[in-house]
Amino acid sequence: MALRYIPLHLKHTATPKIADFALLSGLEAAVRGVLISTVPIAVYDAFGSASDLSSVYLVAGVITLFWGLLVPRLTQLLPRRWVYSAGCVLYLVAMALYILGTPFSVQVAILISAMATVTTFVCLNAYVLDYVARTDLGKTQGQQMVYAAVPWAVGPLTGVWLRGVWAPLPFLVAGGFAALLLAVFWYLRLGNGRQIARAKGPAVNPLAYLGRFFRQPRLIIGWLFAVFRSCGWWVYVVYVPVFCIENGLGEELGGQMLSVSNATLLISPYMARLARRLTVRRTLLWSLGYCTVLFIGATVFSAIPYVALSLLFLASFGLVMLDVAGGLPFLMSVKPSERAEMAAVYSSFRDVSGILTPGAAYLVLLVFPLSGIFAASGAAFGVAWWLSRNLHPRLGTQRPSRGGA
Repeated sequence: MALRYIPLHLKHTATPKIADFALLSGLEAAVRGVLISTVPIAVYDAFGSASDLSSVYLVAGVITLFWGLLVPRLTQLLPRRWVYSAGCVLYLVAMALYILGTPFSVQVAILISAMATVTTFVCLNAYVLDYVARTDLGKTQGQQMVYAAVPWAVGPLTGVWLRGVWAPLPFLVAGGFAALLLAVFWYLRLGNGRQIARAKGPAVNPLAYLGRFFRQPRLIIGWLFAVFRSCGWWVYVVYVPVFCIENGLGEELGGQMLSVSNATLLISPYMARLARRLTVRRTLLWSLGYCTVLFIGATVFSAIPYVALSLLFLASFGLVMLDVAGGLPFLMSVKPSERAEMAAVYSSFRDVSGILTPGAAYLVLLVFPLSGIFAASGAAFGVAWWLSRNLHPRLGTQRPSRGGA
């Protein structure tokens, strides 16, 4: 009898809206945005060199790669809402370890925060693939970037400023946003997503869905675009601030560049509209070629730091365009029955780039100065440009014969 007094919106879970997913993306961006400019500086201060910085991130990348592939298995053992919540809690644990401030606790915090990111990312992408139509994925990506624009624009500069006021302060603020992310997630009541697969049956072996992934060339190429894009951001976020410090330009300049670059996300809807007009293939060809030239140019002019930094800053606009369109080749090729598993495979691009970038940087620094990392990144974009020529010319456009679905 008491059930009739419960408000209707609490009895039934409403179908999630695109704005709901965008709100969650924006709150997670607030967590990571505050940390993104302060953690590399803190690690550099603790370990003393760019090579040691690369080693710390390399270890974290290897471990979180395997963790990300296990997240779908966790969603079979536990409801997805609890797995997403666990990701938010991992953020809180990481913040506590950052505040301790010892070299060991900072290294463990980097690992745990990376695990938190991949956990929430896998679950959120599975929700998106459950509830958003194929032709609306580009719109969803654009709206997520709009919601994340202000946190990504304000966060890096704010994080550096907070660190100057009191070293633990950025981590306290990021922990507050992580707690808010958890609260909003439960308020939205996304549940466990749609269940496409059979309710009963053997648990899926992670190696089994990796096999299905490797048998689908379109998914492989789409995933590689995400990896190369993420590697570019790794270089921009981690090594540009170190380049500023090593050239006597101060700690603040890297955070300022990152904040201004991230403010470009505010115009991402217009970029998404342009991408739809150009088609996904043309957008990737132009953006990847643009990044190739500018990253290599930064190495050529590295003896003039302000010119090199200007080229890297201009390259960040290409990275934002890749954020808009770079994930679409993969997401548009996923089968409905493989949403959760392929969301985990897709999310592994973060961890693979977290292995490739510091690993390649470590090798480059054995022979070349720090600016050599920019040339290596430009070469990677050149490879991605070559791969993008094989995309279907009409990828992402409406198909009237299928009703645009």
